Amino acid sequence: MAAVNLRKGFLLVPQNVVANLQRSYASSKQTKAKTLEAVGKSIASKGFLRPNKPYAPASDAANRVRTVAANLQMAKGGDQRQLSNLEEKFKFLTACFQELQHGVPNSQVHEMSTVADVIAFYERAVDTTVPLDALKRIDLPENLHIQYEYLRFHPDTDTKFNGKTAFPKSSTLVTGLKYRNKYEGHEAKRSWP
Repeated sequence: MAAVNLRKGFLLVPQNVVANLQRSYASSKQTKAKTLEAVGKSIASKGFLRPNKPYAPASDAANRVRTVAANLQMAKGGDQRQLSNLEEKFKFLTACFQELQHGVPNSQVHEMSTVADVIAFYERAVDTTVPLDALKRIDLPENLHIQYEYLRFHPDTDTKFNGKTAFPKSSTLVTGLKYRNKYEGHEAKRSWP
């Protein structure tokens, strides 16, 4: 048994527990370093409402990017030309933004290492529709129906069950500012004060 010194006395702790605690502490220090890929996955999993502007690529986007590269004397090396000089990369991406009215986000600038990477970026469409709104555009099977506007129970307006609720002591309160004018709340009657 190993003795662990506390302020006033000793606590007897088995040696294997102390070794396990030391190993887990050491391994937790090693996993704290996050990779760029892990950060990207974390951001991607957080949702679809990213602050991006929609972008539909032009049919000649690749040729326009190549023209910008030729105007900046970057045509040597073709599409595999490296963008290693940061000042040159900034000028090139700025010129592409002015030409195509779509900029490379700060989080993706490090990925643009060649002219081909920039061409691939400008050929990729950016769709900012929410997945629920995207379902409105597709043809659903006959046995599937999605109710986009939900219904709230109110005894005065309910016609399906003649104002009777399955939860007679529960109130339906509308607490959000956005929906206060759209949905009417209902305060349930209580049998006790």
